[in-house]
Amino acid sequence: MTKNIKLTGFSLAKGKDLTGDDFFGTKIYDNLAVSIVCDGVGSAREGARAAKKSVNYLLQNFKTRPQSWSIEKSLREFITSLNTLLYQESYNEYKTPELVTTLALVVIDGNRLYGANIGDSRVYLLRDEELTKLSLDHVVDDENYDGVLTRALGLEESVQPYYFENLIKKDDKILLCSDGLYTVLDEEELKVDTKFGANAIVKKASKKENDNLPDDTTAVVVDVLQENQKLILKNQDLIIPQKLKQEDNIDGYILEKSLIQNDRTWIAKQKGKEYVLKFAPVEAKDDEVVLDLFVKEAINAKRLKAGFFPKAVIPKNRTHRYYVMEKLEGVILKEYIQKRSLHIDDAVHLAKTLLHMGQYLLKFDLLHGDIKPENIMVTKRQDKLIFKVIDFGSISELYSIDSKAGTPSYLAPERFQETSISETTEIFAIGVVLYEALTKKYPYGEIEPFQTPTFKKPKRPHFLNKNIPLWFESIILRGIDIDIDRRYKNYSEMLYELENSDKVKPYFDKEASLIQRDPVSAYKIGFFFMLFVNIVLIYILLR
Repeated sequence: MTKNIKLTGFSLAKGKDLTGDDFFGTKIYDNLAVSIVCDGVGSAREGARAAKKSVNYLLQNFKTRPQSWSIEKSLREFITSLNTLLYQESYNEYKTPELVTTLALVVIDGNRLYGANIGDSRVYLLRDEELTKLSLDHVVDDENYDGVLTRALGLEESVQPYYFENLIKKDDKILLCSDGLYTVLDEEELKVDTKFGANAIVKKASKKENDNLPDDTTAVVVDVLQENQKLILKNQDLIIPQKLKQEDNIDGYILEKSLIQNDRTWIAKQKGKEYVLKFAPVEAKDDEVVLDLFVKEAINAKRLKAGFFPKAVIPKNRTHRYYVMEKLEGVILKEYIQKRSLHIDDAVHLAKTLLHMGQYLLKFDLLHGDIKPENIMVTKRQDKLIFKVIDFGSISELYSIDSKAGTPSYLAPERFQETSISETTEIFAIGVVLYEALTKKYPYGEIEPFQTPTFKKPKRPHFLNKNIPLWFESIILRGIDIDIDRRYKNYSEMLYELENSDKVKPYFDKEASLIQRDPVSAYKIGFFFMLFVNIVLIYILLR
């Protein structure tokens, strides 16, 4: 999405004012581009606050949007909730509507534009030198009441936004603006100046008014630079083979060995070099959801260029639906630990690798979703173990609540209650992997699919492997704590303690006695208690 869309925004206050009532926001998430302009109603005491609050509220909600919701449902639900919030807050503070603002909002998902507006902030589409107004002004249709709004966010208990959808294409430009812009520049000027971005068009309006704008003026311009990569890949006419077999020639890759039972991942050779080819599931022929997931997986494999992952490419001239990864020389961690437990230094390195990988994925608002030994490759470099994460199929959006990614034995307890996937659920999986890698056992036993697990107190890793230092044991146990409040919240927390072992606080079960948790304090309390008792006894005897 970041290469497909460019967002620019700019705002100037009216006259010589330093601040105004307008507020805008733009954000590109993994698969969505969101742009918002709000114009706080000047006659309301808290118009500026309403505009800022609305933009921030909507951006945050789209970041954590339930993936099962359509964009239209998300728009309607978020706007309804926001209107209620503003209206109730106004009445709690002032007994009248004072947090009131207009709204222009667009969301781009793939090649589709979704939009909504309330009030007189507008949305235009510039295509092939033609400027089209997509929004609808909610104003009194009477020249004697020029600029009087009939609808605004926070004005009444309920509000009905104007909703619209359109297909977009390469070189389209979408303009969102407050009324301060289009009352200064006519549509011909908007058409010409939108091409140059938000900063240029607002400054053009200001120059036209001799830098003394009659109203706060804001613009956001969305440039569609190229077609959506996901749609391009999805719409390619590619073969999805029903069956694959040894010696098949796929675009010059000769299949040698199937790596997975479903025969969709193969070692293949081309020009004497070995690669790994992953093919789309057979179900992708008829199931659009399965196809979408595979295309998304291929895109993630290609774009996640970091040392934690194997290099991957999507061949330009392929005839079949697959992507190619480098073949790593090594062994799966699951097989490695069946023969021997990891050395402590290697286990610490594994933990740091997985945590750094998690931090890298957060830059894209992503999580791995299925951290387990089967998805980790162990290789060697100069006699040092190196760990690579080899599965891209489970990668999920941060806070997704409908992600099916994960293997039961490594899922945090809250994931069985359909809680959203997050850093702390990933940390739980990392903790289970470390526990297993050092003890060859699961902390809470092996959990089968569709099983309702019970999470009993795990054995301390040190009892199963005496080589585990107590500071590292504390980190592992804190990582797999079933109590979210006692588990690490962020990768950085766990990483800090791994890099500062002298600062790791001993981990104790929350039901442990004081003498178990802090023997020094317990002995101090006991000493002073006995001292007090002895003083009392001496006092009684001397009376």
